[in-house]
Amino acid sequence: MNLFDIIGPVMVGPSSSHTAGAVRIGYVARKLLKDTPVYADIELFGSFSATGKGHGTDRALVAGLLGMKSDDCRIPSSFSIAKDQGLKVFFEYSSDSQTDFHPNTAVINLQGKNGRKLCMQASSVGGGRIMVNRIDGITVNFSGETHTLIVHNYDTPGHVASVTNLLFINKINIASMNLYRVGRGSYAVMVLETDQSVCESIVSKIERIQGVIKVTYFDGEE
Repeated sequence: MNLFDIIGPVMVGPSSSHTAGAVRIGYVARKLLKDTPVYADIELFGSFSATGKGHGTDRALVAGLLGMKSDDCRIPSSFSIAKDQGLKVFFEYSSDSQTDFHPNTAVINLQGKNGRKLCMQASSVGGGRIMVNRIDGITVNFSGETHTLIVHNYDTPGHVASVTNLLFINKINIASMNLYRVGRGSYAVMVLETDQSVCESIVSKIERIQGVIKVTYFDGEE
């Protein structure tokens, strides 16, 4: 725990969970999309749904999708900025109280100008921190606070070894690794958090591994 864990992030308020965390969710979604968002369908759950408008959660999420961070003074104007930049956003406010979601949860369906798509579920867990729970229907768990490499692939032998060996060759240390799959031999995702950043050339090499569907990378220093 550091000082910012106690006093909270530098931000445009009013709430670290409902505002700063929401900006972070939108920002991470934009980075994982690897494209400029032009369409977003966002469903809010729990307290995000119940009190989000009053805390500016909707504007904060849109601000993050536009590439803003939690201390950006333009956050309150994010709706008009989105309109000017051609980003169409639709909100749904869930009243379902029987979900297993964290109270501050958003599910974002994104489409980029070059056709890329992403479905991301994430929660704001306090102090401006977030946890990404699902990507494109696959359960994952990562905070986006460290360098994070996400590899979507078919569940066949050799993919984990190919990716980890490539990181080893380039002297990139793996801090943590989690594997997820829909079913045996089906769609799978590996999430690797690393101590060093992963350059674009390495990401490109991973993308060319046979059986890899797509690779997304989030730089924890961003």
